[in-house]
Amino acid sequence: MGKKDGLVSKGRYQLQFRGVTCLNCGHPLDISDKYCPNCSQANSTKKLTLKDFLDEFLSSVMNYDSKLLKTLSALIMRPGGITMDYINGKRVSYTNPFRFLLSLAFIYFLMFTFNNQFSDLDKAAKSFDGNITAGGPVSYNIKSGDIKVDSLKMKQQAEEVLKSLDSIDKKNPGLALGLKKFDSIRNADPEVAHSLSMLDSLTHLKDQKPKVNKDSLMAANPKIYFDSISKKSGIDGFSDKVDFFVQMIKKDTLFSFEQASEKYNIEGTMSNKMAFNASNNFLTIIQRPSAFIKSTISKLPFVIFFFMPLFTIFIWLVYIRKKYTYTDHLIFSFHNQSLLFILLILSLILDTIFKISTAWLFVTIFSIYLFMAMKKFYGQGVFKTIVKYIFLNTIFTILAFFAVLVLFTGSVFIYN
Repeated sequence: MGKKDGLVSKGRYQLQFRGVTCLNCGHPLDISDKYCPNCSQANSTKKLTLKDFLDEFLSSVMNYDSKLLKTLSALIMRPGGITMDYINGKRVSYTNPFRFLLSLAFIYFLMFTFNNQFSDLDKAAKSFDGNITAGGPVSYNIKSGDIKVDSLKMKQQAEEVLKSLDSIDKKNPGLALGLKKFDSIRNADPEVAHSLSMLDSLTHLKDQKPKVNKDSLMAANPKIYFDSISKKSGIDGFSDKVDFFVQMIKKDTLFSFEQASEKYNIEGTMSNKMAFNASNNFLTIIQRPSAFIKSTISKLPFVIFFFMPLFTIFIWLVYIRKKYTYTDHLIFSFHNQSLLFILLILSLILDTIFKISTAWLFVTIFSIYLFMAMKKFYGQGVFKTIVKYIFLNTIFTILAFFAVLVLFTGSVFIYN
């Protein structure tokens, strides 16, 4: 037993608790096997006590912390080096790059939403909903229906009109004289004045096209109105449906598409449902924009895991002559993106404590870091690295813009 004594561990890992068959998968075991070689479960027949449970929990935490510290140290001190180690097989010492990036993304966006005063947008939305001013002498209050006239602005506009007439008189005396003669003829003979007025009216009616008030038609018979716009297709038809549902939701307080379908006899097509959801969400977003922004930002960590694989395709194409596989490029992207989130988290902490703005500084540091990482990992000269660095960052910016645009646009349809 002299050799076996070296295998004795504390707690439920002692030799007396070793089994000859794995309790999880049934794989045959030797008494020297501390873990099952097939499924990695601990080889122990001892009942799990509270003390054993706490010991294993603390052990796993310390093990994760050890990996975390090594990952952070390698990531910060050796740009590109941690990716070289990972793809060459040295993976036990580091945390999984995919899980590591996801954790950092969640932490950053969580801190970002709590650190920003999006609630101010709600106050601005209420203020905007309360009053609409055209910028002229007349203002209209939506809630009260009151119309206010600013006499000072009216006087100023009248003075501007008079000045314009004076300038016409000075620049073109003939035109001004003709206008005066025309007015004198009109004033001298009432019948001529009446005929001229009738002529002006007929000319005006001839040039005018008959206007149909769609709001009146919508309010008078919503079913007929919706049937008429349902015949349209494309973006125009969809926007008309959204406008219809916006008006009906405000008028009849609709909470679901089923209510609208039953009330107005609307078919349950995908287009109609999408139009209703967009209208309902649009009204909610206008009332509480802060909740919409926070909800959308919370989805960004998941968007990253769709965005990064797409961006990595361009890295693979740029370095297609290199020996690296697509997965190697993807790991490189995840490591660098993780470093960016670490710097942004530090920036948020410093900004919150000292009430300053340091984002530009940490973004600059990351730009230098990324260049060093590309140069070391791909082993190319300064000039080639600079050209590819500029190209890939341009692609990254374009893809990021469209990804955010698609996310916010899509959130209008799925937000609730």
